[in-house]
Amino acid sequence: MKTLLYKNTKISYSDSGTGNAIVLLHGFLENKKMWKEYVDLFSEKNRVITIDLLGHGESDSLGYVHEMEENANVVNEVLEHLKIEKATVLGHSMGGYVGLAFAELYPQKIQKLVLQNSTSKEDSAEKKLNRTRAIKAVKQNYVNFISLAIANLFSENNRTRFAGEIEKAKEQALKTSLQGIVASLEGMKIRKDREWLLQENRFPVLLILGKKDPVLNYEESLAQIEDTTVELVSFEDGHMSHIENKDELKAILLEFFN
Repeated sequence: MKTLLYKNTKISYSDSGTGNAIVLLHGFLENKKMWKEYVDLFSEKNRVITIDLLGHGESDSLGYVHEMEENANVVNEVLEHLKIEKATVLGHSMGGYVGLAFAELYPQKIQKLVLQNSTSKEDSAEKKLNRTRAIKAVKQNYVNFISLAIANLFSENNRTRFAGEIEKAKEQALKTSLQGIVASLEGMKIRKDREWLLQENRFPVLLILGKKDPVLNYEESLAQIEDTTVELVSFEDGHMSHIENKDELKAILLEFFN
């Protein structure tokens, strides 16, 4: 584990391998440990950086709202510290929102962008209401909230099949502080719409979707890339394609990176 200070806040990251830089960003309730198998594979030919976003894993919280832009600045701080000028960024779910914010704030530093089970669209009014409800729920019963939240990321027919992986994901999620959870929900709720970034065609973008994703509506997700050069990969499963579709995802990402 390596750390640095960003605005007097501890940020934890890892740095493996040599070559073109790839930054892997976890989603909400996850942390950099989710990428272990991917780091082992990608670092054979690339330099791979994983970062615990604010309030997750071994990174501390910074205030009561973790805006996607603030997390993007954290990513930039790590890259500056490592003297990396350009990187391919892969973000899962919330990590994708951070990747998009990074692409807007630091366009010259983006080589390629992968949005894995993520979207460039802002939250709908209904989704914002659900975030507010989630904040209330996690304050009332932290353990119960996490247990339900993690299981609900997998497609229904995979919840028994991946019971072991779901338990491991819950264990890691329970390491997220209450402040980190609330601040991230607040940050996702107010994030900007960045669909225009997918239209601009400044760098290659790969969008990975699950047709049975319980979090992101598949048809709505397709609409954001109509008439764009964004490359699309669709799986038959849920929100956790790095687990539900691991082998296929590894092969697809290796091809996209190299």
